[in-house]
Amino acid sequence: MPIAHYITHPQVQIDASIPVPDWELSNIGRARAFAMLNQRWVGSIRRIVSSGERKAIETAEILATHLRLAVEVRELMHENDRSATGFLPPAEFEAVADQFFANPHVSVRGWERAIDAQRRIVSEVDAALAANGDDDVAFVGHGGVGTLLLLHHSAREISRDADQPAGGGNYFAFDIGARRLIHGWLPIDRQHCA
Repeated sequence: MPIAHYITHPQVQIDASIPVPDWELSNIGRARAFAMLNQRWVGSIRRIVSSGERKAIETAEILATHLRLAVEVRELMHENDRSATGFLPPAEFEAVADQFFANPHVSVRGWERAIDAQRRIVSEVDAALAANGDDDVAFVGHGGVGTLLLLHHSAREISRDADQPAGGGNYFAFDIGARRLIHGWLPIDRQHCA
C-alpha cells in the first residue's frame, strides 16, 4: 500500500519586513527537520513534492539530500493566500485563522476562502499522485492547507478542530489508493508506532 506523508515545515524565522512566503526556517526548525531524518517512516519515501515557499523548500531539501532524491516544486501547493493582510501579530493572526476555518465560504479580511484553498490543495496533490505509480511520497507544505487536505481525506467538514499543533513540524499520512487517512498529525521529530 503506497503511502503519502504530508509534512509541514517546522518553526520559521519570523520577520515582518519580509513577505511570509519568503520566510526561512529558524535554527529550531532546521534542527527539527534534521531530527526527522532519524524516523522510521522516512526511509520508505521515494518521491518528494514541495510547495514553492522558501520554508517548505528548505524542509524538503533537507529530506531530499538525506534520501538522495530530487525535490519537485508545485507552486499551487502554497499556504492559503493571506497576502491581503500580510504579516499579522500572533494574537491577531490566530483570531483571523479561527474565522478562516469557521467561515469556509467567506473571504475573511481578504484571505483566500478555506473552501477554495481546500479545492486547490486537493487538486494539486491529486495531480501529483496521478503520475506516481507505487511509491511512497512526501508532500512538504503548510499547516493551513495541510489541515484542509487532512479534513478532505477523513471526510470531515472544514473546521479548526483538526489543525496541527502549534509551531509546525508535523505530518499525517494517507493511503494513496483509497485516499483514506492512516493517522492524523504527529510531530516529525519524535518516534512513534505509526
